[in-house]
Amino acid sequence: MKRYGMVVDLNRCVGCQTCTIACKHANDTPPGVQWRRVLDVEVGTFPSVSRVFLVTGCQHCANPPCVPVCPTGATRQRADGLVTMTYDTCIGCGSCAVACPYQARTIVHEKVGYYGEKTRQEKKTAHDDRINVANKCTFCVERIDEAEVLGLIPGVDAEVTPACSVSCIAKAITFGDFNDKAAQVSELAKSNRSFQMHAQLGTDPQIKYLYEIPGTTPGRKAEFSDTDDEAMSDASNPLVGARQTFWDYRAAMNFILGGMSSGLAILAWLAHSSGAIDTGRLHVINLFAAFLMAIGLFFVFLKIGRKARFLNVLLRPHSSWMTRETWCVALFYPAVAAGFLWPHPVIDLIAALSAAAFLVCQARILYASKGIPTWRAPLIPSMLVATGLFEGLGLFALLDGRVAGLALAGLALAVVNARLWRRYLLTAREEGIGPLSRHDLAVIAKPLLVLGHVAPALLFALCLVLPQSAATLAALAGAAAVAGGVLWKFVMITRACHQQGFALPMMPQRGSGERAAPKRLALD
Repeated sequence: MKRYGMVVDLNRCVGCQTCTIACKHANDTPPGVQWRRVLDVEVGTFPSVSRVFLVTGCQHCANPPCVPVCPTGATRQRADGLVTMTYDTCIGCGSCAVACPYQARTIVHEKVGYYGEKTRQEKKTAHDDRINVANKCTFCVERIDEAEVLGLIPGVDAEVTPACSVSCIAKAITFGDFNDKAAQVSELAKSNRSFQMHAQLGTDPQIKYLYEIPGTTPGRKAEFSDTDDEAMSDASNPLVGARQTFWDYRAAMNFILGGMSSGLAILAWLAHSSGAIDTGRLHVINLFAAFLMAIGLFFVFLKIGRKARFLNVLLRPHSSWMTRETWCVALFYPAVAAGFLWPHPVIDLIAALSAAAFLVCQARILYASKGIPTWRAPLIPSMLVATGLFEGLGLFALLDGRVAGLALAGLALAVVNARLWRRYLLTAREEGIGPLSRHDLAVIAKPLLVLGHVAPALLFALCLVLPQSAATLAALAGAAAVAGGVLWKFVMITRACHQQGFALPMMPQRGSGERAAPKRLALD
Protein backbone atom coordinates (compact mmCIF):
# COMPACT_ATOMS: atom_id res chain seq x y z
CA MET A 1 0.00 0.00 0.00
CA LYS A 2 1.31 3.45 -0.90
CA ARG A 3 1.87 6.10 1.75
CA TYR A 4 2.45 9.47 0.15
CA GLY A 5 4.28 12.23 1.94
CA MET A 6 6.93 14.92 1.70
CA VAL A 7 10.41 15.66 2.91
CA VAL A 8 11.26 19.34 3.36
CA ASP A 9 14.94 20.29 3.64
CA LEU A 10 15.29 23.31 5.92
CA ASN A 11 18.84 23.85 4.66
CA ARG A 12 17.78 24.08 1.03
CA CYS A 13 14.68 26.28 1.34
CA VAL A 14 15.52 29.89 0.46
CA GLY A 15 12.12 31.39 1.18
CA CYS A 16 11.46 32.36 -2.43
CA GLN A 17 7.72 31.54 -2.12
CA THR A 18 7.68 29.85 -5.52
CA CYS A 19 5.88 26.86 -4.02
CA THR A 20 3.16 29.10 -2.58
CA ILE A 21 2.55 30.73 -5.96
CA ALA A 22 2.58 27.38 -7.74
CA CYS A 23 0.05 26.04 -5.24
CA LYS A 24 -2.20 29.06 -5.68
CA HIS A 25 -2.01 28.79 -9.48
CA ALA A 26 -2.65 25.04 -9.52
CA ASN A 27 -5.58 25.15 -7.08
CA ASP A 28 -7.13 28.54 -7.92
CA THR A 29 -7.34 29.56 -4.29
CA PRO A 30 -9.05 32.92 -3.59
CA PRO A 31 -7.51 35.96 -1.85
CA GLY A 32 -6.34 35.26 1.66
CA VAL A 33 -6.23 31.49 1.16
CA GLN A 34 -2.87 29.79 0.80
CA TRP A 35 -2.71 26.02 1.13
CA ARG A 36 1.10 26.02 0.97
CA ARG A 37 2.89 28.64 3.05
CA VAL A 38 6.50 29.42 3.85
CA LEU A 39 7.16 31.04 7.22
CA ASP A 40 10.14 33.34 7.67
CA VAL A 41 11.40 32.50 11.16
CA GLU A 42 14.12 34.56 12.83
CA VAL A 43 15.36 33.49 16.26
CA GLY A 44 17.94 34.81 18.66
CA THR A 45 19.16 38.25 19.66
CA PHE A 46 21.82 40.24 17.81
CA PRO A 47 24.59 39.33 17.24
CA SER A 48 23.63 35.67 17.81
CA VAL A 49 20.77 35.19 15.37
CA SER A 50 19.64 32.66 12.79
CA ARG A 51 16.98 32.49 10.11
CA VAL A 52 14.99 29.50 8.87
CA PHE A 53 12.28 29.19 6.24
CA LEU A 54 9.57 26.74 7.28
CA VAL A 55 7.26 25.20 4.68
CA THR A 56 3.82 24.51 6.16
CA GLY A 57 0.47 23.16 5.03
CA CYS A 58 -1.66 20.06 5.48
CA GLN A 59 0.55 17.31 6.86
CA HIS A 60 -1.71 14.44 5.67
CA CYS A 61 -1.29 12.79 9.05
CA ALA A 62 -1.32 9.03 9.44
CA ASN A 63 -3.70 9.65 12.35
CA PRO A 64 -5.49 12.81 11.20
CA PRO A 65 -7.56 14.42 13.99
CA CYS A 66 -9.69 16.19 11.38
CA VAL A 67 -11.21 12.96 10.00
CA PRO A 68 -13.09 11.51 13.00
CA VAL A 69 -14.56 14.86 14.08
CA CYS A 70 -16.20 15.49 10.70
CA PRO A 71 -19.95 14.88 11.16
CA THR A 72 -20.68 14.46 7.46
CA GLY A 73 -17.83 12.35 6.10
CA ALA A 74 -16.66 15.22 3.89
CA THR A 75 -13.15 14.82 5.31
CA ARG A 76 -11.78 11.38 4.61
CA GLN A 77 -8.49 9.54 4.56
CA ARG A 78 -7.73 7.45 1.50
CA ALA A 79 -5.94 4.12 1.49
CA ASP A 80 -2.78 5.87 0.28
CA GLY A 81 -2.90 8.18 3.30
CA LEU A 82 -4.07 11.35 1.55
CA VAL A 83 -6.64 13.35 3.53
CA THR A 84 -9.20 14.68 1.06
CA MET A 85 -12.30 16.88 1.01
CA THR A 86 -15.69 16.25 -0.58
CA TYR A 87 -17.01 19.78 -0.90
CA ASP A 88 -20.54 18.70 -1.88
CA THR A 89 -21.00 16.98 1.50
CA CYS A 90 -19.36 19.51 3.84
CA ILE A 91 -21.65 21.78 5.88
CA GLY A 92 -18.90 24.20 6.94
CA CYS A 93 -19.22 23.53 10.67
CA GLY A 94 -15.49 24.14 11.24
CA SER A 95 -14.95 21.03 13.36
CA CYS A 96 -12.06 19.89 11.17
CA ALA A 97 -10.48 23.33 11.29
CA VAL A 98 -10.28 23.49 15.08
CA ALA A 99 -9.13 19.86 15.19
CA CYS A 100 -6.14 20.54 12.93
CA PRO A 101 -2.92 21.36 14.85
CA TYR A 102 -1.28 22.70 11.67
CA GLN A 103 -3.57 25.60 10.71
CA ALA A 104 -4.14 23.90 7.37
CA ARG A 105 -7.89 24.53 7.06
CA THR A 106 -9.67 27.56 5.68
CA ILE A 107 -13.34 28.47 5.20
CA VAL A 108 -14.19 31.24 2.76
CA HIS A 109 -17.61 32.82 3.26
CA GLU A 110 -17.61 35.46 0.52
CA LYS A 111 -16.73 35.48 -3.16
CA VAL A 112 -14.08 38.15 -3.47
CA GLY A 113 -11.56 39.04 -6.16
CA TYR A 114 -8.00 40.26 -5.98
CA TYR A 115 -8.85 43.60 -7.61
CA GLY A 116 -12.36 44.28 -6.35
CA GLU A 117 -14.55 43.10 -9.20
CA LYS A 118 -13.50 39.64 -10.38
CA THR A 119 -11.44 39.45 -13.53
CA ARG A 120 -12.30 37.19 -16.47
CA GLN A 121 -9.63 34.72 -15.36
CA GLU A 122 -10.95 34.63 -11.80
CA LYS A 123 -14.48 33.99 -13.00
CA LYS A 124 -13.30 31.17 -15.22
CA THR A 125 -11.34 29.46 -12.45
CA ALA A 126 -13.85 30.11 -9.64
CA HIS A 127 -14.78 27.18 -7.44
CA ASP A 128 -18.24 27.93 -6.07
CA ASP A 129 -18.30 24.51 -4.42
CA ARG A 130 -15.58 25.69 -2.02
CA ILE A 131 -17.57 28.64 -0.64
CA ASN A 132 -18.79 28.24 2.96
CA VAL A 133 -17.10 24.86 3.32
CA ALA A 134 -13.73 23.74 4.65
CA ASN A 135 -10.90 23.41 2.14
CA LYS A 136 -7.26 22.43 2.33
CA CYS A 137 -4.20 21.10 0.53
CA THR A 138 -4.77 17.67 -1.01
CA PHE A 139 -1.21 17.09 -2.28
CA CYS A 140 -2.69 17.84 -5.72
CA VAL A 141 -4.68 14.61 -5.54
CA GLU A 142 -6.00 15.01 -9.11
CA ARG A 143 -2.44 14.71 -10.42
CA ILE A 144 -1.74 11.67 -8.27
CA ASP A 145 -4.90 9.95 -9.47
CA GLU A 146 -3.79 10.49 -13.06
CA ALA A 147 -0.52 8.69 -12.40
CA GLU A 148 -1.97 5.19 -12.70
CA VAL A 149 -3.85 6.10 -15.87
CA LEU A 150 -0.75 7.57 -17.47
CA GLY A 151 1.64 4.97 -16.09
CA LEU A 152 3.71 7.61 -14.28
CA ILE A 153 5.15 7.86 -10.76
CA PRO A 154 4.29 10.73 -8.38
CA GLY A 155 7.47 12.30 -7.11
CA VAL A 156 9.38 11.21 -10.20
CA ASP A 157 7.32 12.49 -13.10
CA ALA A 158 6.56 16.20 -12.84
CA GLU A 159 3.07 16.11 -14.35
CA VAL A 160 1.78 13.80 -11.57
CA THR A 161 3.69 15.40 -8.68
CA PRO A 162 2.25 18.14 -6.40
CA ALA A 163 2.81 21.62 -7.80
CA CYS A 164 4.77 22.86 -4.80
CA SER A 165 7.35 20.09 -5.09
CA VAL A 166 7.74 20.43 -8.85
CA SER A 167 8.18 24.20 -8.70
CA CYS A 168 10.73 24.37 -5.86
CA ILE A 169 13.82 26.01 -7.35
CA ALA A 170 16.07 24.73 -4.55
CA LYS A 171 14.69 21.17 -4.58
CA ALA A 172 13.82 21.60 -0.93
CA ILE A 173 10.45 19.82 -1.26
CA THR A 174 10.55 16.15 -2.22
CA PHE A 175 7.36 14.16 -2.69
CA GLY A 176 6.89 10.43 -2.95
CA ASP A 177 5.81 7.14 -1.44
CA PHE A 178 7.31 6.51 2.00
CA ASN A 179 6.42 2.83 1.68
CA ASP A 180 8.67 2.55 -1.38
CA LYS A 181 12.12 2.08 0.11
CA ALA A 182 13.75 2.96 -3.20
CA ALA A 183 11.91 6.26 -3.56
CA GLN A 184 13.95 9.43 -3.11
CA VAL A 185 11.63 10.63 -0.36
CA SER A 186 12.32 7.44 1.62
CA GLU A 187 16.07 7.67 1.09
CA LEU A 188 16.16 11.27 2.26
CA ALA A 189 14.14 10.50 5.39
CA LYS A 190 16.30 7.47 6.17
CA SER A 191 19.74 8.97 5.59
CA ASN A 192 19.17 12.39 7.18
CA ARG A 193 18.07 13.63 10.55
CA SER A 194 14.51 14.90 10.54
CA PHE A 195 11.60 15.82 12.79
CA GLN A 196 7.82 15.79 12.47
CA MET A 197 5.80 18.84 13.42
CA HIS A 198 4.05 18.39 16.80
CA ALA A 199 4.87 14.70 16.86
CA GLN A 200 3.92 14.64 20.56
CA LEU A 201 0.25 14.92 19.57
CA GLY A 202 0.30 11.45 18.03
CA THR A 203 -0.85 12.57 14.58
CA ASP A 204 2.19 11.07 12.78
CA PRO A 205 2.36 13.83 10.15
CA GLN A 206 3.68 12.81 6.74
CA ILE A 207 5.82 15.87 6.15
CA LYS A 208 9.28 15.29 7.56
CA TYR A 209 11.68 18.20 8.02
CA LEU A 210 15.40 17.66 7.42
CA TYR A 211 17.53 19.93 9.58
CA GLU A 212 21.11 18.74 9.08
CA ILE A 213 23.55 18.25 6.19
CA PRO A 214 26.06 15.54 7.14
CA GLY A 215 29.60 16.83 7.08
CA THR A 216 28.66 20.48 6.61
CA THR A 217 25.80 22.07 8.53
CA PRO A 218 24.91 20.30 11.79
CA GLY A 219 21.57 20.55 13.50
CA ARG A 220 20.84 21.98 16.90
CA LYS A 221 18.00 21.94 19.37
CA ALA A 222 15.90 25.02 19.83
CA GLU A 223 17.26 27.09 22.69
CA PHE A 224 15.15 28.10 25.65
CA SER A 225 15.02 31.72 24.47
CA ASP A 226 13.50 30.53 21.18
CA THR A 227 10.48 28.96 22.85
CA ASP A 228 10.08 30.69 26.23
CA ASP A 229 7.00 32.67 27.21
CA GLU A 230 8.50 35.92 26.00
CA ALA A 231 9.08 34.56 22.49
CA MET A 232 5.73 32.79 22.31
CA SER A 233 3.85 35.86 23.58
CA ASP A 234 4.90 37.86 20.55
CA ALA A 235 1.94 37.79 18.15
CA SER A 236 4.28 38.76 15.29
CA ASN A 237 6.29 35.56 15.78
CA PRO A 238 5.29 33.33 12.84
CA LEU A 239 5.45 30.26 15.08
CA VAL A 240 2.77 31.64 17.42
CA GLY A 241 -0.78 30.53 16.72
CA ALA A 242 -3.45 33.20 16.33
CA ARG A 243 -6.89 33.01 17.89
CA GLN A 244 -9.13 30.67 15.98
CA THR A 245 -12.08 32.37 14.27
CA PHE A 246 -13.94 29.31 13.01
CA TRP A 247 -16.08 29.11 16.16
CA ASP A 248 -17.31 32.46 17.44
CA TYR A 249 -20.02 33.70 19.84
CA ARG A 250 -22.54 31.41 18.11
CA ALA A 251 -20.58 28.34 19.08
CA ALA A 252 -20.14 29.77 22.58
CA MET A 253 -23.91 30.20 22.89
CA ASN A 254 -24.41 26.57 21.92
CA PHE A 255 -22.02 25.34 24.61
CA ILE A 256 -23.52 27.71 27.17
CA LEU A 257 -27.20 27.03 26.53
CA GLY A 258 -26.69 23.37 25.69
CA GLY A 259 -24.74 22.73 28.86
CA MET A 260 -27.14 24.45 31.24
CA SER A 261 -30.28 23.04 29.55
CA SER A 262 -29.06 19.45 29.65
CA GLY A 263 -27.86 19.96 33.22
CA LEU A 264 -31.29 21.29 34.16
CA ALA A 265 -33.04 18.24 32.68
CA ILE A 266 -30.70 15.91 34.59
CA LEU A 267 -31.16 17.72 37.92
CA ALA A 268 -34.93 17.87 37.45
CA TRP A 269 -35.10 14.12 36.94
CA LEU A 270 -32.94 13.52 40.04
CA ALA A 271 -35.20 15.81 42.05
CA HIS A 272 -38.28 13.98 40.79
CA SER A 273 -36.73 10.57 41.55
CA SER A 274 -36.09 11.67 45.13
CA GLY A 275 -39.67 12.90 45.50
CA ALA A 276 -38.74 16.57 45.69
CA ILE A 277 -40.94 17.55 42.71
CA ASP A 278 -43.98 15.91 41.16
CA THR A 279 -44.33 14.58 37.63
CA GLY A 280 -46.12 17.65 36.35
CA ARG A 281 -43.33 19.92 37.58
CA LEU A 282 -40.72 17.66 35.98
CA HIS A 283 -42.41 17.91 32.60
CA VAL A 284 -42.66 21.70 32.80
CA ILE A 285 -38.95 21.97 33.63
CA ASN A 286 -38.07 19.57 30.81
CA LEU A 287 -40.05 21.75 28.43
CA PHE A 288 -38.12 24.82 29.57
CA ALA A 289 -34.83 22.90 29.17
CA ALA A 290 -35.84 21.88 25.66
CA PHE A 291 -36.59 25.50 24.82
CA LEU A 292 -33.12 26.65 25.97
CA MET A 293 -31.47 23.80 24.12
CA ALA A 294 -33.34 24.77 20.95
CA ILE A 295 -31.96 28.31 21.16
CA GLY A 296 -28.44 26.92 21.48
CA LEU A 297 -29.00 24.64 18.50
CA PHE A 298 -30.32 27.57 16.51
CA PHE A 299 -27.03 29.38 17.10
CA VAL A 300 -25.25 26.30 15.73
CA PHE A 301 -27.48 26.43 12.68
CA LEU A 302 -26.49 30.07 12.18
CA LYS A 303 -22.82 29.11 12.39
CA ILE A 304 -22.68 26.40 9.71
CA GLY A 305 -21.74 27.53 6.23
CA ARG A 306 -24.09 25.35 4.17
CA LYS A 307 -27.37 25.46 6.07
CA ALA A 308 -29.37 23.56 3.45
CA ARG A 309 -27.19 20.51 4.13
CA PHE A 310 -27.67 20.50 7.90
CA LEU A 311 -29.10 16.95 7.90
CA ASN A 312 -25.67 15.70 6.77
CA VAL A 313 -24.64 16.13 10.38
CA LEU A 314 -26.33 12.79 11.11
CA LEU A 315 -24.00 10.75 8.90
CA ARG A 316 -21.03 9.89 11.16
CA PRO A 317 -22.24 8.51 14.54
CA HIS A 318 -19.36 5.99 14.55
CA SER A 319 -16.73 8.71 15.00
CA SER A 320 -18.13 12.24 15.31
CA TRP A 321 -19.22 13.55 18.70
CA MET A 322 -21.18 16.26 16.89
CA THR A 323 -23.19 13.58 15.11
CA ARG A 324 -23.76 11.75 18.39
CA GLU A 325 -24.87 14.99 20.01
CA THR A 326 -27.42 15.47 17.23
CA TRP A 327 -28.78 11.95 17.69
CA CYS A 328 -29.13 12.68 21.43
CA VAL A 329 -31.22 15.72 20.50
CA ALA A 330 -33.33 13.52 18.22
CA LEU A 331 -34.04 11.31 21.24
CA PHE A 332 -34.47 14.05 23.86
CA TYR A 333 -37.22 16.05 22.16
CA PRO A 334 -39.56 13.13 21.43
CA ALA A 335 -39.07 11.93 25.01
CA VAL A 336 -39.96 15.37 26.40
CA ALA A 337 -43.06 15.53 24.17
CA ALA A 338 -44.09 11.97 25.03
CA GLY A 339 -43.80 12.79 28.72
CA PHE A 340 -46.69 15.23 28.38
CA LEU A 341 -48.84 12.92 26.27
CA TRP A 342 -48.16 9.58 27.97
CA PRO A 343 -46.57 10.17 31.39
CA HIS A 344 -44.42 7.20 32.35
CA PRO A 345 -41.25 6.80 34.44
CA VAL A 346 -39.42 5.07 31.56
CA ILE A 347 -40.07 8.00 29.23
CA ASP A 348 -38.83 10.41 31.89
CA LEU A 349 -35.70 8.30 32.31
CA ILE A 350 -35.08 8.35 28.54
CA ALA A 351 -35.32 12.15 28.54
CA ALA A 352 -32.83 12.40 31.40
CA LEU A 353 -30.39 9.91 29.87
CA SER A 354 -30.48 11.60 26.47
CA ALA A 355 -29.81 14.95 28.17
CA ALA A 356 -26.86 13.42 30.02
CA ALA A 357 -25.54 11.93 26.79
CA PHE A 358 -25.94 15.33 25.10
CA LEU A 359 -23.86 16.97 27.83
CA VAL A 360 -21.11 14.35 27.51
CA CYS A 361 -21.08 14.76 23.73
CA GLN A 362 -20.66 18.52 24.07
CA ALA A 363 -17.71 17.98 26.39
CA ARG A 364 -16.11 15.55 23.95
CA ILE A 365 -16.65 17.87 20.97
CA LEU A 366 -14.47 20.53 22.56
CA TYR A 367 -11.90 18.02 23.77
CA ALA A 368 -11.57 16.57 20.24
CA SER A 369 -10.42 19.96 18.94
CA LYS A 370 -6.75 19.01 18.97
CA GLY A 371 -5.69 22.21 17.22
CA ILE A 372 -6.65 24.39 20.23
CA PRO A 373 -4.45 23.62 23.27
CA THR A 374 -6.89 25.13 25.78
CA TRP A 375 -9.66 22.85 24.52
CA ARG A 376 -7.77 19.58 24.27
CA ALA A 377 -6.53 19.65 27.88
CA PRO A 378 -7.49 16.38 29.65
CA LEU A 379 -9.61 18.19 32.27
CA ILE A 380 -11.92 19.83 29.69
CA PRO A 381 -14.53 17.02 29.50
CA SER A 382 -14.85 16.87 33.28
CA MET A 383 -15.03 20.66 33.52
CA LEU A 384 -17.79 20.95 30.92
CA VAL A 385 -19.87 18.18 32.49
CA ALA A 386 -19.42 19.59 36.01
CA THR A 387 -20.22 23.12 34.84
CA GLY A 388 -23.30 21.92 32.94
CA LEU A 389 -24.62 20.24 36.08
CA PHE A 390 -23.81 23.32 38.18
CA GLU A 391 -25.52 25.64 35.69
CA GLY A 392 -28.48 23.27 35.55
CA LEU A 393 -28.69 23.33 39.33
CA GLY A 394 -28.50 27.11 39.20
CA LEU A 395 -31.44 27.28 36.80
CA PHE A 396 -33.32 24.80 38.96
CA ALA A 397 -32.70 27.01 42.00
CA LEU A 398 -34.06 30.00 40.09
CA LEU A 399 -37.18 28.05 39.17
CA ASP A 400 -37.75 26.42 42.57
CA GLY A 401 -35.29 27.18 45.36
CA ARG A 402 -37.34 25.48 48.06
CA VAL A 403 -36.43 21.93 47.10
CA ALA A 404 -34.83 20.00 49.94
CA GLY A 405 -31.23 18.96 49.32
CA LEU A 406 -30.68 21.69 46.74
CA ALA A 407 -28.27 23.63 48.94
CA LEU A 408 -26.10 20.60 49.70
CA ALA A 409 -25.92 19.65 46.03
CA GLY A 410 -25.09 23.23 45.10
CA LEU A 411 -22.36 23.45 47.72
CA ALA A 412 -20.83 20.17 46.51
CA LEU A 413 -20.90 21.22 42.84
CA ALA A 414 -19.38 24.61 43.69
CA VAL A 415 -16.44 22.86 45.36
CA VAL A 416 -16.02 20.39 42.49
CA ASN A 417 -16.04 23.13 39.86
CA ALA A 418 -13.62 25.29 41.84
CA ARG A 419 -11.17 22.43 42.25
CA LEU A 420 -11.35 21.48 38.57
CA TRP A 421 -10.79 25.07 37.46
CA ARG A 422 -7.85 25.54 39.83
CA ARG A 423 -6.29 22.29 38.66
CA TYR A 424 -6.77 23.34 35.03
CA LEU A 425 -4.94 26.63 35.61
CA LEU A 426 -2.09 24.97 37.52
CA THR A 427 -1.47 22.40 34.78
CA ALA A 428 -2.02 24.76 31.82
CA ARG A 429 1.66 25.18 30.99
CA GLU A 430 2.54 21.49 31.18
CA GLU A 431 -0.47 20.64 29.01
CA GLY A 432 0.94 22.82 26.24
CA ILE A 433 -1.30 25.86 26.62
CA GLY A 434 0.63 28.86 25.35
CA PRO A 435 1.26 32.12 27.20
CA LEU A 436 -1.29 34.13 25.17
CA SER A 437 -4.14 31.80 26.10
CA ARG A 438 -2.87 31.49 29.67
CA HIS A 439 -3.03 35.27 29.92
CA ASP A 440 -6.65 35.27 28.73
CA LEU A 441 -7.49 32.62 31.30
CA ALA A 442 -5.73 34.55 34.07
CA VAL A 443 -7.83 37.62 33.31
CA ILE A 444 -11.02 35.81 34.35
CA ALA A 445 -9.49 33.62 37.07
CA LYS A 446 -10.36 35.88 40.02
CA PRO A 447 -13.77 37.05 38.75
CA LEU A 448 -14.73 33.43 38.09
CA LEU A 449 -13.51 32.32 41.50
CA VAL A 450 -15.56 34.99 43.24
CA LEU A 451 -18.65 35.00 41.05
CA GLY A 452 -18.84 31.42 39.89
CA HIS A 453 -17.47 29.47 42.84
CA VAL A 454 -17.16 31.33 46.15
CA ALA A 455 -20.40 33.31 45.93
CA PRO A 456 -22.60 30.29 45.07
CA ALA A 457 -20.90 28.18 47.74
CA LEU A 458 -21.47 30.82 50.45
CA LEU A 459 -25.05 31.42 49.40
CA PHE A 460 -25.88 27.73 49.29
CA ALA A 461 -24.23 27.34 52.71
CA LEU A 462 -26.40 30.19 54.07
CA CYS A 463 -29.46 28.29 52.85
CA LEU A 464 -28.64 25.63 55.40
CA VAL A 465 -28.42 28.04 58.34
CA LEU A 466 -31.20 30.41 57.24
CA PRO A 467 -33.98 28.09 56.06
CA GLN A 468 -36.56 30.90 56.21
CA SER A 469 -34.65 32.71 53.43
CA ALA A 470 -33.56 29.59 51.56
CA ALA A 471 -35.59 30.27 48.41
CA THR A 472 -34.15 33.75 47.93
CA LEU A 473 -30.60 32.72 48.80
CA ALA A 474 -30.81 29.69 46.50
CA ALA A 475 -32.04 31.87 43.65
CA LEU A 476 -29.08 34.24 44.12
CA ALA A 477 -26.69 31.30 44.31
CA GLY A 478 -28.20 29.85 41.16
CA ALA A 479 -27.83 33.12 39.29
CA ALA A 480 -24.16 33.32 40.32
CA ALA A 481 -23.54 29.72 39.24
CA VAL A 482 -25.07 30.37 35.82
CA ALA A 483 -23.12 33.62 35.41
CA GLY A 484 -19.84 31.89 36.26
CA GLY A 485 -20.47 29.16 33.72
CA VAL A 486 -21.36 31.68 31.03
CA LEU A 487 -18.21 33.69 31.77
CA TRP A 488 -15.64 30.94 31.41
CA LYS A 489 -17.28 29.18 28.48
CA PHE A 490 -17.57 32.40 26.49
CA VAL A 491 -13.94 33.33 27.17
CA MET A 492 -12.77 29.78 26.44
CA ILE A 493 -14.49 29.67 23.04
CA THR A 494 -13.87 33.22 21.83
CA ARG A 495 -10.73 34.49 23.61
CA ALA A 496 -8.52 31.80 25.16
CA CYS A 497 -8.56 29.85 21.93
CA HIS A 498 -5.19 30.34 20.26
CA GLN A 499 -4.27 27.73 17.70
CA GLN A 500 -1.39 25.34 18.18
CA GLY A 501 0.97 27.33 16.01
CA PHE A 502 4.18 25.81 14.65
CA ALA A 503 7.41 24.50 16.11
CA LEU A 504 11.07 24.14 15.26
CA PRO A 505 12.31 21.63 17.85
CA MET A 506 15.42 21.14 15.71
CA MET A 507 16.95 23.47 13.14
CA PRO A 508 20.13 23.95 11.12
CA GLN A 509 22.95 25.49 13.12
CA ARG A 510 23.74 28.46 10.97
CA GLY A 511 23.63 32.21 11.36
CA SER A 512 25.88 34.60 13.22
CA GLY A 513 27.55 34.88 16.59
CA GLU A 514 27.12 31.86 18.84
CA ARG A 515 24.55 30.41 16.43
CA ALA A 516 26.97 30.15 13.55
CA ALA A 517 27.99 26.73 12.24
CA PRO A 518 31.01 25.21 14.10
CA LYS A 519 33.29 25.49 11.04
CA ARG A 520 32.60 29.18 10.79
CA LEU A 521 33.13 29.62 14.53
CA ALA A 522 36.52 27.93 14.13
CA LEU A 523 37.44 30.35 11.37
CA ASP A 524 36.44 33.32 13.51
